Amino acid sequence: MIQIDYPERSLWPDIVKRPVMNTEHLFDTVRAILSRVKSEGDRAVLEYEEQFDKVALASLAVTEDEMQEAGQAVSEELKAAILLAKQDIEAFHAAQRFEGKRVETQPGVTCWQKAVPIERVGLYIPGGTAPLFSTVLMLAVPARIAGCREIVLCTPPGRDGKVHPAVLFAARVAGVSRIFKAGGVQAIGAMAYGTESVPRVYKIFGPGNQYVTAAKQLVSLHDVAIDMPAGPSEVEVLADETANPVFVAADLLSQAEHGVDSQAMLVTTSEALRREVVKEVERQLALLPRKEIAARSLENSKLVCVADMQEAIELTNAYAPEHLIIQTADYARVGEQICHAGSVFLGPYSCESAGDYASGTNHTLPTNGYARAYSGVCLDSFIRKMTFQEITSEGLQRIGPAIEVMAAGEQLEAHRNAVAVRLGRGSSKH
Repeated sequence: MIQIDYPERSLWPDIVKRPVMNTEHLFDTVRAILSRVKSEGDRAVLEYEEQFDKVALASLAVTEDEMQEAGQAVSEELKAAILLAKQDIEAFHAAQRFEGKRVETQPGVTCWQKAVPIERVGLYIPGGTAPLFSTVLMLAVPARIAGCREIVLCTPPGRDGKVHPAVLFAARVAGVSRIFKAGGVQAIGAMAYGTESVPRVYKIFGPGNQYVTAAKQLVSLHDVAIDMPAGPSEVEVLADETANPVFVAADLLSQAEHGVDSQAMLVTTSEALRREVVKEVERQLALLPRKEIAARSLENSKLVCVADMQEAIELTNAYAPEHLIIQTADYARVGEQICHAGSVFLGPYSCESAGDYASGTNHTLPTNGYARAYSGVCLDSFIRKMTFQEITSEGLQRIGPAIEVMAAGEQLEAHRNAVAVRLGRGSSKH
């Protein structure tokens, strides 16, 4: 872990940097994979599965027999936990339903919005070192509530050619329509372009590594919408001298175990707390089954001491973390001053793990500083809002002259005339 004491503001840009790869080489590789998937379809996806996921598949689709087998393989305890989480996620996202209002902007001029679900969405569920069945719930549950007609899911299989049973169970209870064994860039390409097996979708959701993020960004230029450029996960703990170092260390490690490219950061006003956190991280790390992954992640992690809470808040907003845990005496007041974060956890008992699984909020969040401009996934992510307007003769008489003046001012005569003919003074003859 990198320890930094009272940095000058000129150093803040370096402090908030995330670990990155050689993007030039990265995008060249991603483009080549996407191009093959676009031109060769299933054949390319299957070959890349063998190359990258080390599995030879006869087909991409998960069968009903595999779904039944998965349901039997998941313990009743885990099933109950998944169902509880699903219930809370449903409750939180259902409360976000859009209610459009008809607005009469002038007598005879009525405007309104209608929420329309995206008909076919694609969900990407990372594989790698952990089966992220929780992400299935976070994406599929709001998609179903929104009314998406078809929910397509891609996830990399294990070397046995099977998808983790908990992922399949979560997909079934959350309402996923079709599931395919495909990971990485090839999965993003399959959903963006469509193949013989995988239908083309209109919007792709889900986190992933830097290759997946790059693929999503590239296909979004011309072919499909995406939720956000979500990359490796990250957390910041903002703490003062009242924070519990055991809790803080546990939160940092819960993020670090995601993957070697994850990042955990502590920003604190207390050197004493930082010292205790360092000791606790070392103690707890030794007990973790994924300690090798967490230890490598911690090499990129930073423990920063600053002069006061106001500076801590400003550094936090500069970092714009995906997850922000606030453990301070006045955490509610501090939270009100945060404007750049994906999801905020207030107080000593609001651990990031709650939001990752079962409190109800969504854990698909903007990373890499994108929290300055992007929201996390929510019900609105799965709908489009269409505007409607109805104008009567009286309404056009009220706003028509202003439209004519504005159109003439922009030298768009046909625009002006479309109003004028309706008001009986245009170029059209009757």
